[in-house]
Amino acid sequence: MSERATALVASEDDRAAFRAGPVDEQSQERLAAGGLAYRRVPVDSDAFAPWLQSVARGFQDSERSDEHVASSRERSAYRRLTGVYDPASPVSEAPVATIASWIGELTVPGGAVIPSCAITAVTVAPTHRRRGIARAMLEGELRSAHAAGIPMAMLTVSESTLYGRYGFAPAAASATWRIETRRAGWIGPLPEGRVDFIPRQRFRELAPDLHDRARRLVAGEIDVPPGHWDQMSGTTPVAEKAGEKRAVQYTDAVGEVRGVAIYAVHENHDDFTKAKVSVHYLLAETADAYAALWRFLLELDLVGEVSAHELSVEEPLWWMIADQRAATITLRDHQYVRILDVVAALETRRFGAAGRLLLDVSDTLGFTHGAFVLDVDADGVGRVTPVQPDAEPDDALVVRLGITELSAVYLGGVSLATLHRAGRVTTDDPVAAARVFSWHTPPRLSFWY
Repeated sequence: MSERATALVASEDDRAAFRAGPVDEQSQERLAAGGLAYRRVPVDSDAFAPWLQSVARGFQDSERSDEHVASSRERSAYRRLTGVYDPASPVSEAPVATIASWIGELTVPGGAVIPSCAITAVTVAPTHRRRGIARAMLEGELRSAHAAGIPMAMLTVSESTLYGRYGFAPAAASATWRIETRRAGWIGPLPEGRVDFIPRQRFRELAPDLHDRARRLVAGEIDVPPGHWDQMSGTTPVAEKAGEKRAVQYTDAVGEVRGVAIYAVHENHDDFTKAKVSVHYLLAETADAYAALWRFLLELDLVGEVSAHELSVEEPLWWMIADQRAATITLRDHQYVRILDVVAALETRRFGAAGRLLLDVSDTLGFTHGAFVLDVDADGVGRVTPVQPDAEPDDALVVRLGITELSAVYLGGVSLATLHRAGRVTTDDPVAAARVFSWHTPPRLSFWY
């Protein structure tokens, strides 16, 4: 993927090569100096089970049974797994730190997708903290991705303060909604289609294709790894409380399934008319599907509250209920991204206004450090040219920022003018620069990975 013509396409061969690639030599040497071994973990090897147990421990989950290990092994073939091992440990076959990654597709403003190194399962045992292990693993994974020609990296995080030092930025926030159903009142559209209950297995069959079409409509979404659908629908043998989940589909007026939702009802034993509904996932390809599924959920009998997570910070639902105070909305950071190739990243997305900017980018890890001229035409198409300090054009608006700040504005989730006011960006005309990077809808990622 090193050539510009193919940089934005990750083939199955690219993905396989990345999974099988060696660990980063620089990180390997750094960890070896501290008496630690850094190596990949083949999914089909005996090392997989101890690796998985270390991940579970790192996220304070219970010990995995043989059935859990077998199920996870079956669903992990797409991932590159890495572990850090301490030969002096009494259980030396279990890693003291873990990380996993794969090449995913990130939707960017304008509807294009860009190959991105998705990082997950980052853990360090409490017995081995403060030894530079997390830094070695994350920098090693970024160097491996950069060497493979992957222009972006991305992750969802448990510890929000950890990743900024590696150039990651919160680029797509998420909203949690809690809605008092009796107060809300539906004033939204009344689509002609129908909502019907379906088995969870049917949800599992329908969701991948629906999501694959819908994800290109919203910046920040990614392709869902296969195993996530089984977890979401509760169709694995080891799924917890799968029987609580109920699935519905929306079929439009011509008989096409355009949306699905999966939710659970939690009974209120003090008042049986005030059950609580948790929406695990609502997937709508069309505006009609969105309206019909939300109306169904908000008008369920014997339900006093509906809650949902990982929603957009600008949901149309806000304008579909009569009393907006019926909804309590909490925002938090969610999808983090990190640009590894400025030219590929900026030329893939579309922009909100024409303009010419000179981006003076600092990057402590060195992947993207330098100056770049961004020329955006009237159609929002950008062209990027790296320039030397003595060749900077006089007619470009200069914007000085770190790679964290450039990554933050990349999906359109924060205004460059806001970062300027926060002291994170330097430019003489933050409004003009912000117009170029703006986008008409906020980014969203609808699940964790």
